[in-house]
Amino acid sequence: MLGSAFGRSRSSCGEAGAQLESHPLIATPQYDLLPLGETGMREFKDEAAMLDALKTNLGDARGLYHFPGHKAGPNATRQEKSDAMKRAMEKAASGPSGVLLYHPTREFSFGKLLGIEFATELLEAVLVIFLLTQTRIESFGGRIGFVLFAGILAAITTNIPYWNWYGFPSNYTAAYMSIEIIGFLCVGLAAALLLKNRSPGSATS
Repeated sequence: MLGSAFGRSRSSCGEAGAQLESHPLIATPQYDLLPLGETGMREFKDEAAMLDALKTNLGDARGLYHFPGHKAGPNATRQEKSDAMKRAMEKAASGPSGVLLYHPTREFSFGKLLGIEFATELLEAVLVIFLLTQTRIESFGGRIGFVLFAGILAAITTNIPYWNWYGFPSNYTAAYMSIEIIGFLCVGLAAALLLKNRSPGSATS
């Protein structure tokens, strides 16, 4: 019985998720209609000089860099590691600091990236709807609130730690949290409409 209930629930959330992601209201309106996607992003004043400096210093070593560095070496003692961290903090207090994601070259395929983004958001929608179908929430507002709450949790999971530890701009952090929350709100609205005639908690009965 539980297996069949799970199957019905999985079918419901999969059907609803597919409808949500193909719905025009869920097609990332925050990117198309709101200026959130580029909030907090800036460009170099002299990009050519900066790119030349990156090529000279990093070459083909793609990766995520942070500066000033605080590593004390592979065989460093705890005290040496502590001293290296202290020196890095002193450098950061008196000079530039940050993180840099570096690719020596990168082939940009908009179609591929858009496909991955679509698949990711579809999976998110299916998972949160599956969780919703496991609850006994019956009201329209309650179902929206459940999905919205899940969106808030998703939004703060990485955005707040990156703002806190790496110094991501506050406006960037707020914008990208808003993008995620708006997306989940749209999913919640559509899910509440699509599931309004389904009995709650069927998978647990």
